[in-house]
Amino acid sequence: NIPEAGSGKPYVLEYSDYAVSSKGGSSGNTLEVDLVIGADGANSRVARDIDAGDYNYAIAFQERIKLPEDKMDYYQELAEMYVGDDVSPDFYAWVFPKYDHVGVGTGTVINRPAIKQYQKGIRDRAAARLAGGKIIKVEAHPIPEHPRPRRVVGSVALVGDAAGYVTKCSGEGIYFAAKSGRMAAEAIVDLYEKTGKVPTEQELKSTYLRDWDKKYWATYKVLDILQAVFYRDNVGREAFVELCGDTYVQKVTFDSYLYKTVTKGSPLEDIKLLFNTMGSFIRANAYAPADQPLVKAK
Repeated sequence: NIPEAGSGKPYVLEYSDYAVSSKGGSSGNTLEVDLVIGADGANSRVARDIDAGDYNYAIAFQERIKLPEDKMDYYQELAEMYVGDDVSPDFYAWVFPKYDHVGVGTGTVINRPAIKQYQKGIRDRAAARLAGGKIIKVEAHPIPEHPRPRRVVGSVALVGDAAGYVTKCSGEGIYFAAKSGRMAAEAIVDLYEKTGKVPTEQELKSTYLRDWDKKYWATYKVLDILQAVFYRDNVGREAFVELCGDTYVQKVTFDSYLYKTVTKGSPLEDIKLLFNTMGSFIRANAYAPADQPLVKAK
């Protein structure tokens, strides 16, 4: 239950006690709190209850596959990324090694109903290296494409997927979920220690949200642009693959991924990269296969 702003009344959370029933059948439990951090994922009920607004989203589909030992050896120090309109019209597909198996999957925003056809595409592409494998788990999840319109309402703050904190281009969200949760909690504790009161909506916006946007806005924007430029058609994909062979691109990409922010490179190398990118697009335009119509869902 959401109290009126400034009323001083607590939020009343209703929940099922899984200690009583593993099926969540124990209803009627309530908890009164002064402040809520919504960290309940892309389909956040907290976001719905505070009318945080919707976001566009991708569907990610993944199969966890147990491979024969000789096949698994291939992926001991290797992860694979695939691009092409046979595996996704606007994202990438992957084969990522786990502890004792691989995750094989793909994602799309613009053609979500056909996600299983794109999954077949990546399975076909990697068929030789997946031969003899056994599917041990199938997963599908929504991936937010941008932050929700309202991430703080009253004394409720959204973090992680609930807030829409997933980067485009890479689709990463785990780090940003943990980081946003910590930043929100630290802001709340700091405000309470200074005032002795529950932080207001404006105070949360001027601390947690301000600091988050200042730290990561550029990262999200750059990756948004990269996805739009390189994933939208086969020319962009071919140029992307060529550029990935550049040592400077590899270094900047690794550093940005490691530190979760847009790292500053060499101005001279950045100029060279601009011209290399133009050259890659010109060459790709000459040999890239024609774009295919969107796959129809079966």
